Amino acid sequence: MFNRAIQGGYPTGSTFKPITSVAALETAVITPDTPYTDGGSFEKEMEKEQSSQLQPVTQILLDTSAIIDGRIADISQTGFVSGALLVPRFVLNELQRIADSADTMRRNRGRRGLEMLNRLQKDTTVPVQITDADVEDVAEVDGKLVQMARNLHCPIITNDFNLNRVAELQGVKVLNINELANAVKPVLLPGEDIFIKIMQDGKELGQGVGYLDDGTMIVVEGGRQYMGTTIEVTVTRVLQTVAGRMIFAHPKQGANGNSPPLPPARPR
Repeated sequence: MFNRAIQGGYPTGSTFKPITSVAALETAVITPDTPYTDGGSFEKEMEKEQSSQLQPVTQILLDTSAIIDGRIADISQTGFVSGALLVPRFVLNELQRIADSADTMRRNRGRRGLEMLNRLQKDTTVPVQITDADVEDVAEVDGKLVQMARNLHCPIITNDFNLNRVAELQGVKVLNINELANAVKPVLLPGEDIFIKIMQDGKELGQGVGYLDDGTMIVVEGGRQYMGTTIEVTVTRVLQTVAGRMIFAHPKQGANGNSPPLPPARPR
């Protein structure tokens, strides 16, 4: 004999439908006239949680320092930032206070921040939203940002070292533009040869210091004698610090302080 309750293609759900229906009627959850459409499938709670975890970030809080810095405008145009950039009203007010400062340097920084925010709203492919949401029980701007990020479960874009550390301690994800800039700098390995202009003395006796185009410091052992000239050096070691990357090198054998050779002219 064929037992549909245990041998059919769709047990045991069909077997329990009458039981759950009777229980719902007795507890007045449904009435005899309550309609119900069976879609033929269901989604497990675990699958719902996993799908929610895979959803992309929809909002990213912008800090005052990141707006004034301005590089976020260029970064957002590259497509590396997904979601909307969220600027709280209290950040905008802080920018306005800086722009109205009596100190010339602070005033210029504030005005630059307002200009960059205007550029973000006009030029970027990432939407920029100004929100009036506030954290009433917190006075300082950094504390408001961290608490708002926790409430919204979103990261903060900043260049502020202290805000970076405080946010991380409270479990808030931080997108630091300085760390991004360091990550995309050209990689130099020990043994590579580069041309560098010696621009100043180093800390140790006989050292000379030069800089790459991206600002990376090159410390050349014995480079002081080539002050003001461009020489070919060999990288000896690369040191990663909190402030950035520092490269040590020594003059390549035969370096004479000349400019780097020009590429051969193309035949006409």
